[in-house]
Amino acid sequence: MNQTIQPHSSSWVTFTYASFAASAFLLAVGVFFLPIDLWMKGYLTMGIVMLVQTCITLTKTVRDNYESGKFVNRIEDAKAERLLMEVSKAA
Repeated sequence: MNQTIQPHSSSWVTFTYASFAASAFLLAVGVFFLPIDLWMKGYLTMGIVMLVQTCITLTKTVRDNYESGKFVNRIEDAKAERLLMEVSKAA
């Protein structure tokens, strides 16, 4: 079971970075122009930064768990295939 991993195209990667930058910029402009006190703007900015950081961390954790599961499955498949080869040689 040989699965090839297809990397993302450079266009997709550029699009994702541009989308992130545009959304962060527009959100920052929106917070800047809110008619509220400076400390409230700071609190909103802090919450936004923490939300982005936790989204990145959660995404990485989910991806790492998925990748480690694939690795464990490959090891188990290799063990099962080796066992089947030994059984077929003995028969």
